[in-house]
Amino acid sequence: MEKQEIINALYKKFNEESDRHFTVQELADYLDMNHGAQFKFVVQALTQMEHDDQLGFDDDNRFYLKKPMPHYEGVFHANDRGFGFVTIDPDEPDFFINPLNTLSALNGDEVEIEMVTPGDPEHEVRPEGKVVAIKDHALTQVVGEFRSDEDQNLPQGILGTIHLTDKKMTNLQVFVEDKGLHPVPGQVVLADITAYPSTALPGMLKVVPIKVIGNVNDPGVDILQVVYKHDIPTEFPDDVLEEISHIPDYVTKEEKEGRVDLTDQKLVTIDSIESKDLDDAVNAWKLPNGNFHLGVHIADVSHYVTPGSPLDKEAYERGTSVYLTDRVIPMLPHKLSNGICSLNPHVERLAMTCEMEINPEGKVVNHKIFPSVIKSTERMTYVAVNKILEAHDEQTMERYKELVPMFEDMAELHKILLKMRKRRGAIEFEDDEAKIILDDDGHPIDIQLRNRGTSERMVESFMLAANETVAAHYNNLNVPFVYRIHEKPKEEKITAFFEFLSALGVEVTGTKKDIQPKMLQGILKKVAGKPEEAMVSTMLLRSMQQAKYDDHPIGHFGLAASDYTHFTSPIRRYPDLTVHRLIRYYAENGTSEAAQAKYKDKLPELTKHSSEMERRAIDAERETDDLKKAEYMADHIGEEFDAVVSSVTKFGMFIALPNTVEGLIHISEMKDDYYVYVEKQMALVGRRYKRTYRIGQPLRVKLMDVNVELHEVNFKLLNPKDAPKTDLLDGVDLPELKKPFNRNRRDGKGKNNHRNNGNRSDRHKDNRKNGYRGNRNNNRRRNNQHKRNQDNRYRH
Repeated sequence: MEKQEIINALYKKFNEESDRHFTVQELADYLDMNHGAQFKFVVQALTQMEHDDQLGFDDDNRFYLKKPMPHYEGVFHANDRGFGFVTIDPDEPDFFINPLNTLSALNGDEVEIEMVTPGDPEHEVRPEGKVVAIKDHALTQVVGEFRSDEDQNLPQGILGTIHLTDKKMTNLQVFVEDKGLHPVPGQVVLADITAYPSTALPGMLKVVPIKVIGNVNDPGVDILQVVYKHDIPTEFPDDVLEEISHIPDYVTKEEKEGRVDLTDQKLVTIDSIESKDLDDAVNAWKLPNGNFHLGVHIADVSHYVTPGSPLDKEAYERGTSVYLTDRVIPMLPHKLSNGICSLNPHVERLAMTCEMEINPEGKVVNHKIFPSVIKSTERMTYVAVNKILEAHDEQTMERYKELVPMFEDMAELHKILLKMRKRRGAIEFEDDEAKIILDDDGHPIDIQLRNRGTSERMVESFMLAANETVAAHYNNLNVPFVYRIHEKPKEEKITAFFEFLSALGVEVTGTKKDIQPKMLQGILKKVAGKPEEAMVSTMLLRSMQQAKYDDHPIGHFGLAASDYTHFTSPIRRYPDLTVHRLIRYYAENGTSEAAQAKYKDKLPELTKHSSEMERRAIDAERETDDLKKAEYMADHIGEEFDAVVSSVTKFGMFIALPNTVEGLIHISEMKDDYYVYVEKQMALVGRRYKRTYRIGQPLRVKLMDVNVELHEVNFKLLNPKDAPKTDLLDGVDLPELKKPFNRNRRDGKGKNNHRNNGNRSDRHKDNRKNGYRGNRNNNRRRNNQHKRNQDNRYRH
């Protein structure tokens, strides 16, 4: 028989008895090809079938039919060391992708994978897969510095290369084709990708420049590079500018018709000093029955942004305003965001009002939601209101004496609302925010902490109350609506958190099967003021899911709110604009099934897109902050600082300075001992001296080096002898420290050298086992994971 005929016959046999494993002899007997060259032909056919992945070979030297492994589609997440992960289902572990099995996929690509091994959840072993097809490339453009050097020996038709600063793309070579613009070296360019990496040409991109952003040394170009990298639009199209040119910069008589006139009420905006887009105003007073009136008046942006118009489409695509270190990229043009839609003082503005009657227990007992006309009495700042409520500053109180009684009522109402939220179990995380001060050249010269005083917390309480009231109103009507949701933590995250608490000796009441916010709030109360408070708070934060937009009202876990939406910032968030639009739509068209049909099928995609654009904005904001913080610290190399441990890993410690700058103390810099990572305790413990480092622990550190481009800040630990000692390694099965042969032993230095070399050798071996290869650049991956962990929190 011919080879293919043998293969066909064998394949038939395997299919008929697909669960059996066969020896070569059994298969030769089946084919009646036992002798001489015939047997050899059978072996060759089986080898071919094994090579084609049709057959497997077991430990008993038997062949079996390989059953096709399942295929999945998901998103590829690249790692700068070549491997990656694919997310198939947010509730299931990601698939690990070996560097040889990525098919040259880039970060964010939609891919098809084939399962290689299913994994073992019980032993925390993730499944493994291989990419078999790239369905869609997430990256269509790159941005970076153009370089051209005669020593590069570039191929014909290539002008030069583009230097990328994205950590997940630093292994790529980007060749600029001679087909578009001809940039000069040092210019930062935006370029379209014309050819992607392949198995034949791995690690190579070809691009054509389409825009010169500026020179790499020009002020602000570094941040513009981040903006273009995240594909955030910076200019409004001509049709949008044409549309807004016809919008008047004052409220017309016709626009007031059908609205409640509130221009005779005293109400104020309260914002930061630098704010220009004032989208919320508030007022409050005590009622004769002992309850409080609270009015939250939000700029009625939906009046000016017509559904389906160029302005609306552009706002939808942007999704949100983006607040970067040196600029704001608005969702709406300045004519609206800083003009007719901004609730500037002493001028009439159109608003959407939510009036609430709130009893002394913090419950909203009555409410109204309606379009209005308002006139802000005063443009207040957080600083001024804090001077009134906290410092009782006489000069400030005299200046705003007509408003002081209202501010005092507001402060009392805020306390009532805060107590109500705590009573029902809302989880409060304290989070320092930093403001980076730049000079005229865009160079950071200071980092200042933003202190949240009474006025900031008070306004937040009022916005939360309005958001909950609006969400509950439309949930009760059972109509399609936009909600801000925060799901319960995943069971595996809570299980790990409870194991962590158990190791600390913190008792937990309740069950992880039915986790409630009140339970987690109680845990924070138990550790308040104790040394482990920072550690427990950080670990709880990492256990939480991220908040997002959805059309299903499942509530907000972190706030312990059964109903929640975003109603209060339509100037800068498209979901809020949509909420206003829906309020007006249901008021004008009713809530019948026919009326509901208009938005029912549109909202799932809208909420998904809005969540993605929010994520994009957060990533860009964080990247620019990290860039400028690293640039600031580069001026302070060699200086010493007080710090606290913000995270502990097997490869070292992340530390945070009082100014919120974070950096790494790599384990290779901890030379006083051989340190072991105790995972359940989130601690590094020295084997010899038992010195222990955990989250929240104060340290003294020295800044060693900074890589501004990669946003890496590296520190050295000072005074290790001051660290507390623990017995956390007692009972832990530790590998034996081996002592390699030392040639210097006879010179009188052998003993110490022997011990030190042994520690280094074993540390290296242990680090290799943990995935570390001695190259500090590998810290990038862990740095990214740390930042993702730090951001694994909910935002209201």
